[in-house]
Amino acid sequence: MNEVKKYNRIFTIVVDSWGFGNAPDAAKFGDEGADTMGHIAENVEDLDLPHLQELGTFNMKENDLIPIVETPKGYYLTLQEHSNSKDTMTGHWEMMGLYIQEPFITFTDTGFPPELINELEERTGHKVVGNKSASGTEILDELGEHHIATGDMIVYTSADSVLQIAASEESFGLEELYRCCEIARDITMKPEWKVGRVIARPFVGKTAHHFERTPNRHDYALKPIGRTVLNSLKDAGYDMIAVGKINDIFVGEGVTEALHSESSVHGMDQTIEIAKRDDWKGLCFVNLVDFDAKWGHRRDVEGYASELERFDAKLGKLMPLLKEGDLLMITADHGNDPTWTGTDHTREMVPLILYSPSFKSFGHLRTGKTFSDIGATIADNFNVEMPEWGESILNLLD
Repeated sequence: MNEVKKYNRIFTIVVDSWGFGNAPDAAKFGDEGADTMGHIAENVEDLDLPHLQELGTFNMKENDLIPIVETPKGYYLTLQEHSNSKDTMTGHWEMMGLYIQEPFITFTDTGFPPELINELEERTGHKVVGNKSASGTEILDELGEHHIATGDMIVYTSADSVLQIAASEESFGLEELYRCCEIARDITMKPEWKVGRVIARPFVGKTAHHFERTPNRHDYALKPIGRTVLNSLKDAGYDMIAVGKINDIFVGEGVTEALHSESSVHGMDQTIEIAKRDDWKGLCFVNLVDFDAKWGHRRDVEGYASELERFDAKLGKLMPLLKEGDLLMITADHGNDPTWTGTDHTREMVPLILYSPSFKSFGHLRTGKTFSDIGATIADNFNVEMPEWGESILNLLD
């Protein structure tokens, strides 16, 4: 294990989809004008985010909707995505040092080709219904009762590079759903069908408008295209604790401990418990998916705002547990403006808020040209192999 430069433990929390205004190349993605945080603040009165506010988070927003603080507790900056995509895997992989030039293949406009569906039906033994781009809740209302009556699998996609299979935990069974998703992952390893993720979407309920998706979602992702900072940490003997869907996104690569979260609130509770432990040194990498899955894609401004307030409350419980040798990094993997058209992610700048009880200074740092600045900073701190992309800001943290 190498000598640590500044921090023994780093907590990197990804508030999934928390954009901070359109990126310079947003027009290329049809997202010029998108601003997840800004538009939430414009549409929700009395937004209560005191802990994010005291860190200096909203000193980056040039408006009067959330007052700035004169002496914040943290450093803050925004990062621009360098990769040519705006999906979850790309965002997380770039954070840890990878650059994705070719976006993952999507089937948003056409659904999956008949050859893929035929092979899926033959190998799983189940007929397929759906096969289109759809909201995960709306397609349950449309086809959930049919699925329960027939056993046909609900297969659908989205603007992301995903093949999703929805099935009832009660009648279809969770293990059978996972088995079918594993087959779908194998089928979609063919170059012409290679989606970024196959996602199991279990639900409960009997009738339309009363179906509920359960926490037993499971993502079957592609392996990272190269080594990441997570691999470097593990190889050097450090802990890499994955909370939420981090383990799925990296297919276990570089992970030493993985915790499944039932919600974003649960993920923060798990992080709080990890902060209380003294048995580890390294990185705790957290994804809080509800912001994206429950509120961003569904274009629910009030729901997103309430989730931010719940996160802020948990942040208020985490921060007092941090020690002098701890560093907190709060960021996002893309935007998902709940006021925007459609249901896709939005190409935005993302925040990077940093806090440690050891900080003697605070304030705005330079804008980052890649999410890989996060991984570079982590690697620099633990004296492990630096990623090809990214520039460490460790020396700027006083």
